[in-house]
Amino acid sequence: MVPDWLHILSILSLLAGFASALVIALDEWRDPQHMWIMNVVWPATALFASVISLWGYFAYGKLAAQSRVMPAMENDEPMPNKAKTPFPGMVAKGAAHCGSGCALGDIVAEWLAFFVPAIAIWLGWQSIFPEKIFAVWVLDFIIAFIFGVAFQYFTIKPMRGLSVGQGLIQAVKADALSLTSWQIGMYGFMAIAHFWIFGHLLSASLEVPTVEFWFMMQIAMICGFATAYPVNWWLISRGVKEKM
Repeated sequence: MVPDWLHILSILSLLAGFASALVIALDEWRDPQHMWIMNVVWPATALFASVISLWGYFAYGKLAAQSRVMPAMENDEPMPNKAKTPFPGMVAKGAAHCGSGCALGDIVAEWLAFFVPAIAIWLGWQSIFPEKIFAVWVLDFIIAFIFGVAFQYFTIKPMRGLSVGQGLIQAVKADALSLTSWQIGMYGFMAIAHFWIFGHLLSASLEVPTVEFWFMMQIAMICGFATAYPVNWWLISRGVKEKM
């Protein structure tokens, strides 16, 4: 049985995520990011990181707003987001950029598998995997990968002036390892939540149409950030991913 305190905490955490995303989206509407894809990345990140993402946006994300980047470019000055963001902050933005695609992909995949259970069967539930969660993770990875590569494409292609084909190749190179490392952290925590916290300790099921599921997913995404951070440090330091 799910205790009342956990149910209330889940609701509060989700509300904090939605509120943080709304604050960022409204600020971006008034003062959009220079790179349009970041107008999606920041609110999507806030859905799971809530106030942490809110702080990151106003501390470093605003440095890449049109109102700050365009004057610097017109005066042939360094872009403020690159000149004033410390390297650890650039890595955090790179990891969050990957995580936003993962978050949106996982949201789509989880609800899709919930409303169309046959998809999980097609991906191996009952024939390969005894638990539905493993088949859904396959779908999670596929859709998150599509979102992640798309987000990376719209970052790398304009920054490097690449063709469509070159942009896709570089996007896959930049995001494949980052996304995989993120999903490892996310899957790891969701396995703990599904089998141990809810299955063993609470003797309850962790289902998609519950606030507890999405609260656990918020924590899982933060775990994904932790496992993706060192990978993004390496990718950015090697020039595989762009500094943002």
